[in-house]
Amino acid sequence: MTDANTTAFTNPSTFILLGIPGLEVAHVWISIPFCTMYVIAILGNFAILFIVKREPSLHGPMYYFLCMLAITDLVLSTSTLPKILAIFWFNSREIDFSACLTQMFFIHCFSEIESGIFAAMAFDRYVAICHPLRHSTILTNSLVMKIGLVILLRGSILILPCPLLARQWPYCRTNIIPHTQCENMYVVRLACADTRISSYYGLFVLYCRIGLDVSFIILSYIQILRAIFSLPTKDARLKTFGTCGSHICVILAFYIPTLFASLTSRFGHNLPRYFQVFISNVYLLVPPMLNPVIYGVRTKEIRNRLLRLFTHKGTKAFSSGVGPQTDLPGVAGW
Repeated sequence: MTDANTTAFTNPSTFILLGIPGLEVAHVWISIPFCTMYVIAILGNFAILFIVKREPSLHGPMYYFLCMLAITDLVLSTSTLPKILAIFWFNSREIDFSACLTQMFFIHCFSEIESGIFAAMAFDRYVAICHPLRHSTILTNSLVMKIGLVILLRGSILILPCPLLARQWPYCRTNIIPHTQCENMYVVRLACADTRISSYYGLFVLYCRIGLDVSFIILSYIQILRAIFSLPTKDARLKTFGTCGSHICVILAFYIPTLFASLTSRFGHNLPRYFQVFISNVYLLVPPMLNPVIYGVRTKEIRNRLLRLFTHKGTKAFSSGVGPQTDLPGVAGW
């Protein structure tokens, strides 16, 4: 590893991921919560997909968005966790140069896609609460699929320049990445060239994610709150606002660590390196684990069907299509 630090080279065939610098002796212990989060993320998101696919009554816009979120979380966690666990358990630190750039693309692309899905969910909540009688006519299955395609294309097109720019830089100082995965900023810092264009483009991508998407979500919830406060009774206001609870929880779980990780990686030079790496892992690992848990607990339809799946009770009521009733069409769920 010392030789890799001192030997001059250009465009190395492999990079070396250090894991969490300064905490190498604790890697095995750190792997326990990481592995637990990964297992929960895999089982939880597959359970969401299985339940929605199995139940025709859940074939609606908000559950399609939830399936998109589950798939995104599966890809996001699987693109990072297996390699992280290999580092922690087997000291397998090498990663091929092309594989590193591919991992970089998947991490940032699907983070962008997840942000777009949250914005689409906010639009769904806006229509369900502000225009409940038109919810089914506005958010048709066809429109939901088009929104999903636009989100996928936006994320792919926005992020594709990051690995393309990273590939063109010469790497003549070191191939050691002090991180658990190939994040754009950490890879670009190894280049011995003027990489300001990569830094500026990274800030532009962050603006699209945090600025545009969060602004759209905030505007949607301003309209939602106006509609809620216009309801005649306190119970009606609380019940309607409660339908947004899951969405608000997952938004906070995603954007707060994302913003904090982005700021610390760019401006937190005085912070310990292990703290920066740990925060970066939080925004990649925690949301995929929390999202199915939050929706599974707070969404009555999914919770009931999950319980029936394991207990095999209530089959008659389930097959007869009896489900929870709601005062507003399209509002139940989130």
